[in-house]
Amino acid sequence: MKTILCFGDSNTWGYDPDASLGSPFPIRHPHDVRWTGVLARDIGAGWRVIEEGQNGRTTVFDDPYVPCRRGRDYLPAALESHKPLDAVILMLGTNDLKAVFSAPANQIAEGAGVLAKMILTSDAGPEARAPKLLLVAPAAAGPFALVPDLGEKFAGAEAKAKRFPMLYRRLADTLGCAFLNAQDHVHPSRADGLHFDGASHLALGRAIAAAVAGLE
Repeated sequence: MKTILCFGDSNTWGYDPDASLGSPFPIRHPHDVRWTGVLARDIGAGWRVIEEGQNGRTTVFDDPYVPCRRGRDYLPAALESHKPLDAVILMLGTNDLKAVFSAPANQIAEGAGVLAKMILTSDAGPEARAPKLLLVAPAAAGPFALVPDLGEKFAGAEAKAKRFPMLYRRLADTLGCAFLNAQDHVHPSRADGLHFDGASHLALGRAIAAAVAGLE
């Protein structure tokens, strides 16, 4: 059996924007609704899919208000604890859009590149080789009309997120890894402008399953 690690943020964790609206704590979509669950179902019994999503996770930025969210810090442990990994799906960058970081889009892509290089130079794959990598450009961000407080935290995010597909594709070409543009398949929920509803999870899971099949 082959193993695939899905390393991402709240959209990999399965944050349900409608159920979480007004809730004092985040609520997840059911496992079979999340894109990781769709991936597991579509890709078949020959693969084991590991969810490694965390709410608020960034690429390399340290959030002063939400500790222990920097992907660069946790990724090495995730690779080590789950190896051997045949493939890794990396989808991060949305939380890097927070105004507190003041990061331009190209710097966010550079942060994703730091993690991508960690994966591609690791010994986390079969026979201590590097696993294959599918780099996913995050979805669009906004609008935030229904959540103005969140809109302030993500001021300027809509324009920056539109540049992700070009920047992440260029990064994937440079690194020689596979690429998928989430913006071709999903749209953030109008409930909060960031997270996916069930239909988007379904579309993304199917697209990623097809992309993973192409890695072989």
